[in-house]
Amino acid sequence: MDASEEPLPPVIYTMENKPIVTCAGDQNLFTSVYPTLSQQLPREPMEWRRSYGRAPKMIHLESNFVQFKEELLPKEGNKALLTFPFLHIYWTECCDTEVYKATVKDDLTKWQNVLKAHSSVDWLIVIVENDAKKKNKTNILPRTSIVDKIRNDFCNKQSDRRSLPLFSRCCSSSRTPWCSMTSWTPSSLSMWSTSGPGVSVPPGALDCWVFLSCLEVLQRIEGCCDRTQIDSNIAHTVGLWSYATEKLKSLGYLCGLVSEKGPNSEDLNRTVDLLAGLGAERPETANTAQSPYKKLKEALSSVEAFEKHYLDLSHATIEMYTSIGRIRSAKFVGKDLAEFYMRKKAPQKAEIYLQGALKNYLAEGWALPITHTRKQLAECQKHLGQIENYLQTSSLLASDHHLTEEERKHFCQEILDFASQPSDSPGHKIVLPMQSFAQLRDLHFDPSNAVVHVGGVLCIEITMYSQMPVPVHVEQIVVNVHFSIEKNSYRKTAEWLTKHKMSNGIINFPPETAPFPVSQNSLPALELYEMFERSPSDNSLNTTGIICRNVHMLLRRQESSSSLEMPSGVALEEGAHVLRCSHVTLEPGANQITFRTQAKEPGTYTLRQLCASVGSVWFVLPHIYPIVQYDVYSQEPQLHVEPLADSLLAGIPQRVKFTVTTGHYTIKNGDSLQLSNAEAMLILCQAESRAMVYSNTREQSSDAALRIQSSDKVTSISLPVAPAYHVIEFELEVLSLPSAPALGGESDMLGMAEPHRKHKDKQKTGHCMVTTDHKVSIDCPWSIYSTVIALTFSVPFRTTHALLSSGTRKYVQVCVQNLSELDFQLSDSYLVDTSDSTDLQLVPLNTQSQQPIYSKQSVFFVWELKWTEEPPPSLHCRFSVGFSPASEEQLSISLKPYTYEFKVENFFTLYNVKAEIFPPSGMEYCRTGSLCSLEVSITRLSDLLEVDKDEALTESDEHFSTKLMYEVVDNSSNWAVCGKSCGVISMPVAARATHRVHMEVMPLFAGYLPLPDVRLFKYLPHHSAHSSQLDADSWIENDSLSVDKHGDDQPDSSSLKSRGSVHSACSSEHKGLPMPRLQALPAGQVFNSSSGTQVLVIPSQDDHVLEVSVT
Repeated sequence: MDASEEPLPPVIYTMENKPIVTCAGDQNLFTSVYPTLSQQLPREPMEWRRSYGRAPKMIHLESNFVQFKEELLPKEGNKALLTFPFLHIYWTECCDTEVYKATVKDDLTKWQNVLKAHSSVDWLIVIVENDAKKKNKTNILPRTSIVDKIRNDFCNKQSDRRSLPLFSRCCSSSRTPWCSMTSWTPSSLSMWSTSGPGVSVPPGALDCWVFLSCLEVLQRIEGCCDRTQIDSNIAHTVGLWSYATEKLKSLGYLCGLVSEKGPNSEDLNRTVDLLAGLGAERPETANTAQSPYKKLKEALSSVEAFEKHYLDLSHATIEMYTSIGRIRSAKFVGKDLAEFYMRKKAPQKAEIYLQGALKNYLAEGWALPITHTRKQLAECQKHLGQIENYLQTSSLLASDHHLTEEERKHFCQEILDFASQPSDSPGHKIVLPMQSFAQLRDLHFDPSNAVVHVGGVLCIEITMYSQMPVPVHVEQIVVNVHFSIEKNSYRKTAEWLTKHKMSNGIINFPPETAPFPVSQNSLPALELYEMFERSPSDNSLNTTGIICRNVHMLLRRQESSSSLEMPSGVALEEGAHVLRCSHVTLEPGANQITFRTQAKEPGTYTLRQLCASVGSVWFVLPHIYPIVQYDVYSQEPQLHVEPLADSLLAGIPQRVKFTVTTGHYTIKNGDSLQLSNAEAMLILCQAESRAMVYSNTREQSSDAALRIQSSDKVTSISLPVAPAYHVIEFELEVLSLPSAPALGGESDMLGMAEPHRKHKDKQKTGHCMVTTDHKVSIDCPWSIYSTVIALTFSVPFRTTHALLSSGTRKYVQVCVQNLSELDFQLSDSYLVDTSDSTDLQLVPLNTQSQQPIYSKQSVFFVWELKWTEEPPPSLHCRFSVGFSPASEEQLSISLKPYTYEFKVENFFTLYNVKAEIFPPSGMEYCRTGSLCSLEVSITRLSDLLEVDKDEALTESDEHFSTKLMYEVVDNSSNWAVCGKSCGVISMPVAARATHRVHMEVMPLFAGYLPLPDVRLFKYLPHHSAHSSQLDADSWIENDSLSVDKHGDDQPDSSSLKSRGSVHSACSSEHKGLPMPRLQALPAGQVFNSSSGTQVLVIPSQDDHVLEVSVT
């Protein structure tokens, strides 16, 4: 070869960023070996075992050796690769036990502790032996002793698998490292068998060499280990068994020992050449009966011998793989056995191994091996005549996109060819799962709510996605339907079904489960975390490892039925209710199929099974999920009446909606609704009223004018003609007469009296509108029974009244509050005395004839009472006011006024109470903390009247008198009443009779303070008829007086309790005896002329903290 054609030397690339390796121990020793180490290390090839799924690669690696320093060790959380030291080496040439104990051991211990503290677990101890030193030492231990000591001291404590406690020995005087390792591994044998560099060998020679090498290594291992050791190391030796099996199979195929007819002459010549190339057997194994040499020679000698040895090796390999849990590898060897049996024309033996391998691939989600194995299985099933299984596997392969288009078409044509053949047994069906043939994507109902009446038409459109590569003509597509009736013969109404069924009528089906579980790529990523366990005593690292936190997501149990290559076991349902569509061509991809059915019997229909027939082959989807149902109903005619607004307001026209659901009844000409008229509710007739007729699907059918005829007792509404299962809707106006509940007695402190619960009023506390129910009886043409409906009207106003006094002058105030959301216009307000008293006048003080009242607002009306003679004991009043909605135009009818009746009793003023407070003597103003004088004047304003004649009235020779009790109460706590706060007086019943009471009070705050309240009660003697009816609540603690509960304004019992009793006649020993009682005077009979009066109180001079009361 010409010099110019000599091969170029290999290119060696220089690494820019070299991994850092630290060196500790004897630095002089390392310096001496560094030149040789740095030159030889990059020349030594290393195997780079890359991540899963990527083949290993041989690389050359350089290192950056630096002196060990603690500062170089990474801090916690620092993961920088360029500054990370990957390996830590300790160098020593110690071979003296004394030196080791004195210095080296301690230095090694410190080095190890520093590494542990920084969680550095990759380290190496190098021991270099120097022959020159050993000659000068007499107490030198053998080199194994020093190594054993270091191993015992530092390596046995390490349980971390990532640590590298490796020991190198240097045996030359020049301190040059020597490393020699010879091992037989499957990877190294594979490298030699595939490359064979520079050696020309005949085909099969390398396979023979590898086969012999594997068996010789295994034989050596068996010779030096017992059975227990061999069994415990199967995981390390099974690769050699598998490799030997693979090479023997390759030799069998090469030499024609696997073919059905046996080897030909060319195969025999090749076999002779290989046997001759083996040469003579080595003397040390010549006398061994089962040497690797003899096994190979015997296996290649005949077809029977090869089969025996190959099956023995294969079964042994499968058994070993299975024992160590490597099921996938065992199934892979089984696939080779299946291929062997198929070549030997024994498909019945091959099927078992193919099914096992396929089941494993399905469980682990290996798509390509699944496809390849299914092809082998299809061939096997075809040879065995398993028609159903072969068609099922063919359908899976026809829908498998890992095959070429031609291959898919081939398997699809296999199905079509079989389906087109005349059947030997007519009526026989081959049932296959539909999953691989086509998939159900969505379903659409028309009508969309999936509800139809008896006799109605329902359309169901489904989308089927054909997975076949060619158009397939389907004779019929059938949906089997399960029919059920509600319990207790309950028939669902159209209204109920409309509220509870779907709105859009579309059901989407989830993607069907793939024929094998999800692939490894679609599984969630591994969540790996480091785990450290440290010693509780010295915090040293005991164990470390890696844990997976989402193992439950990755190692889920696979169903045993995941293999679809077994007989499907799908049952074809037979039922009376089916939906059918005939002669459909399914194109590849999405196809729409429409079913039409007419409902015959009411009930619920559930779609259970979907079938598609191609000749005698039926593809079946056994269960349609999610559940798909449609309902057929038979409905009775119904009448429903509801207001158009949230609530009906009394007094103004309100619209009410009538809905007639015809159901199975047909509305004929002349059919009408007969409404009985309520007393207080009117049905307003309008000439332009019209009715709308809809089908049950809310499609407008027609409209017609309503004919409404009304008499005193009945209102007749003629219905438009409508067929069955339609809806008639129309609106009417109704008017409820406005009136407030009749009230009696005096009003409360706000002037409002409690309403009597008349005609079922539903007034609640607060500002709720009073409601009134009007019941209307309706006769319908489809029933002999009347339908009773109730319409609830709310009175928009809440009315209260109050009696106002100014001395002897009296006023009646009426408050109208608008509780509704509407605004009204009020007009023509009147207040009349229903007793028609000629001596009484009601003079209105409101000058406006019309007045607006807005939502949630109030309007007040005031009348003054005037009389010429003695006023009547009570007044029976009726208030009325016209009203109309402010936002509407002129109404077509005149509205009734709103009325409110009430009663006022004992309204004439009998007593005038006046209170005055005077400052202490010598002072101009009252001061806080100083006693002031309170003078109370009680003046009688009239002579004896009819209302005075009660138990408290006493008669003497000169005049009549009555007993009153006064009480001074300050509920605002501005004054402290000193001494007696209440007492009993005998009051003459004569005009201008006056009684004065003096007491002392003390102001508690500075400022303008209102006067204390003065209350008056009638003091009834113990012989009163009511005295025997006292209860526990009517007694005042430590008092002899009781409070009459008939009065609205009773004295404050707590005030009386705090100030004690002022009556000596009463004591605790009188409990249980008849005692006097108190009766509150009506508010109209007492006028407090000092009400609203305030007194100026100035602070005391020595006050440091000033408290001022502001009222």
